[in-house]
Amino acid sequence: MKKEFSNIVALINHSKNTAVKAVNKELINLYWNIGAHLSKQISNSNWGSKTVDELAAFIKTEHPDLKGFTRRGLYRMKQFHEVYRELEFVSSSMTQIQSTDFQLITYTSDDFTNLKIDDIRSAPIARLSWTHHITIFTRCKEELEIEFYLKQSLKENYTVKELDRQISASLFERTVLETEIKPKSTQEIYPELRNTIKDNYIFDFLNLKAAYNENDLKKGLLKQMKNFILELGKDFLFVSEEYKLQVGNSDFYIDLLFFHRKLQCLIAFELKADKFKPEHLGKLNFYLEALDRDVKNENENPSIGILLCKDKELEVVEYALSRSLSPTMVADYKTQLPDKKILQQKVRELFENS
Repeated sequence: MKKEFSNIVALINHSKNTAVKAVNKELINLYWNIGAHLSKQISNSNWGSKTVDELAAFIKTEHPDLKGFTRRGLYRMKQFHEVYRELEFVSSSMTQIQSTDFQLITYTSDDFTNLKIDDIRSAPIARLSWTHHITIFTRCKEELEIEFYLKQSLKENYTVKELDRQISASLFERTVLETEIKPKSTQEIYPELRNTIKDNYIFDFLNLKAAYNENDLKKGLLKQMKNFILELGKDFLFVSEEYKLQVGNSDFYIDLLFFHRKLQCLIAFELKADKFKPEHLGKLNFYLEALDRDVKNENENPSIGILLCKDKELEVVEYALSRSLSPTMVADYKTQLPDKKILQQKVRELFENS
């Protein structure tokens, strides 16, 4: 009976989650349209800041049960609409909606004179919470950065806390500035790898002592697996630590083994507490050969190896990987958050010179 009862509870929870999502879409739709109306009235000089204050006071006095419609809240709705309507990611999805099930509702009641309502409930942005949107458009200034975190939030299903952490960790800037160094064989097998696996990571959650070794690094990542997966990407599924490979009469152990859902392949991580050295690749390539021969399933793609080092010289990495026949990457990591202002300046310089 317990199993049957658990099924009923699962059904209840599924229904509750569906209801929450539906309510969220209605709220985002509402805030979008209020923002659109405020933007139009103010840009046409029909309303001023005093009128918005009066609207907020009217709602508070006449409808005290309605929360979130303070002066600040109303201006955030206006900002939400004005920022997002300029984004290609949003406008293209709106165009797609218009060609399918887009609705433009015009109320004929005297209470809704000249008020037109867009139905954006099926747009991707309606799947994110209002707090997600506030976090994005108040913390991000550039259109490309806003679009990036919108897409990442949808793709990775970030919580608000996770989203806030990724912005603080300068994920956008690091992605833009990423220097792609991968063997030709890797690019041929996985042409989409650049948008899937990063070549630098931030492990600010580890709290490692000043002098640490590979074992300390591994223990820290295992202890903080949730944060580690967030930094890697949620398509990574953890398989095992010290994964045993038997070749001949000898045993070998992979530091960390994952499976990637999108790429449909095993990913072996070798951890280094020091700078990248070309000789590190020999062992990793051996592991990949053993995985592909003895472990991977027939329907899976060739295994990928990631050498995770404390630091790396790009020229040395390029030379080391130039003749590699295995899908291999050399990634580096930092144990502290990067200086966001410096990275932002580098991104601006990159765009100015491009």
